Amino acid sequence: MIYFSNYKIGLEDIGRNNEATNKALLAIMQDIACLHSASVGYGVLEIETKKRAWMLLDWKMEVIKRPKYNDDIKVETWSRKVERLYAYRDFQIKDKEGNIIVIGTSRWIFVDTDRRRPVRLTADIADLYESETDKNVFTEEMEDIKCGDYLFKKDYCVQRRDIDINQHMNNLSYLDMAYEILPEDIYNNKVFNNIRIVYKKEILYGENVECYYEEQNNKHIITAKSQDNINAIIELS
Repeated sequence: MIYFSNYKIGLEDIGRNNEATNKALLAIMQDIACLHSASVGYGVLEIETKKRAWMLLDWKMEVIKRPKYNDDIKVETWSRKVERLYAYRDFQIKDKEGNIIVIGTSRWIFVDTDRRRPVRLTADIADLYESETDKNVFTEEMEDIKCGDYLFKKDYCVQRRDIDINQHMNNLSYLDMAYEILPEDIYNNKVFNNIRIVYKKEILYGENVECYYEEQNNKHIITAKSQDNINAIIELS
């Protein structure tokens, strides 16, 4: 089942050259994923009664052509496959002519919100999403990010604005954090059309996160750690 919705790029979605930011594009993908789940009975409004929620583990996005302010876009998403504990979801964004301009993939777990533990994905849950097993936006699965020696470390203190409805750091705030860590010249002069985020351990309000920056093969990697745990790895290129 391919679920779709139409969006318009607004003023809050744009950055330099009046083009949509990576955060805005990921926010649109996150939104349509939630809408798709709501359409089968497991949306945001059902979390309180069903005590179940989807939590994101991995993002990968490639921008082919960046939409601009006031552009109308069509966003499509579908369940690609469901395994014992993991569900994979793909995305594509099209311009008004029907050209694919952004692609993305993601990996999720289904969580018991009371126990805060993963729930096995049974056939009755998987069947609701009618997976499109032969439709992949990337030819390969998401690979692990290989980290090396870091060039410098910078601290980031989690603010109230970073926290989501689950009381931990919002998925999109990790990208904000990574941009804060980038060297000034890289942030000001580099356009990142490839985004990869791996979420490993939740970050809570008020935590002081140690962010380690490295560069390898034109990829800019930020590793976020708190209390000696790796919380996330963000790769920008």
